[in-house]
Amino acid sequence: TGVPASRIRRFGEKENFWGPAGDSGPCGPCSELHYDLGANRGCGLPTCGPNCECGRFVEIWNLVFTQFDQRPDGSRTPLPKPNIDTGMGLERIVAAVQAKPNVYETDLFSGLIDLVVGLSGREYRESTETMRAVRIVAEHGRGMTFLVADGVLPTNEGRGYVLRRILRRASLFGRRLGLTKPFLADVATVVIEQMGSIYPELVQHRQLIIDVIRAEERRFMATLEVGVGIVDDMVDRAVAQGKEMLAGDDVFRLYDTYGFPRELTAEV
Repeated sequence: TGVPASRIRRFGEKENFWGPAGDSGPCGPCSELHYDLGANRGCGLPTCGPNCECGRFVEIWNLVFTQFDQRPDGSRTPLPKPNIDTGMGLERIVAAVQAKPNVYETDLFSGLIDLVVGLSGREYRESTETMRAVRIVAEHGRGMTFLVADGVLPTNEGRGYVLRRILRRASLFGRRLGLTKPFLADVATVVIEQMGSIYPELVQHRQLIIDVIRAEERRFMATLEVGVGIVDDMVDRAVAQGKEMLAGDDVFRLYDTYGFPRELTAEV
């Protein structure tokens, strides 16, 4: 097809083989397509290539030639009907087309990034911690908006707990940016405005999305107000005692007494 042979590299089963998803099932070799962001983004080593961890090469596509059925003992037999499973990273493609170093700087996220930065009054690139917090709020905000539009409501189990966790995490990182009042409904509004023409369910369920996110965030911010201070006190005491982690009893008490989930204690 005219692709120079030097652009094609074989890495063997460790790198170029997909699956199975568990200890058995369909699997096969894969052909990954990488985009080169340029030598100025790389490590400069002569060995730098698609599998280097320096960030120069970004995988944008993967073609899996699903042709084997693997048994629990590791043996494989040919599938009666092999196929090609293709998976494209749409947002990574957008980043390449728009010549951006990452997906968060494409126009898919820029509106959300600008909103969070504007609400917090922080500079996006002022520190690695600020940049990470802004990205988490933007990404989680988009995710929760679509979840509620799809009929998911906050609960303590299943997919409802996934929604509750990402909403709480977004709220926590918003607090780290200085956002002490509810703000996630504003993030959801931008998501609806930006993507509603393509995903009409966002517009159709606009009020439900806003109401659910606003109510859940208010409940959690009350918990957060109490919990973060207690976690900080526990950490200070542990450090003073020369400890490197909180006791399990303390972590459980935070959840049982104050409703502060274990994963958020870990995040703090």
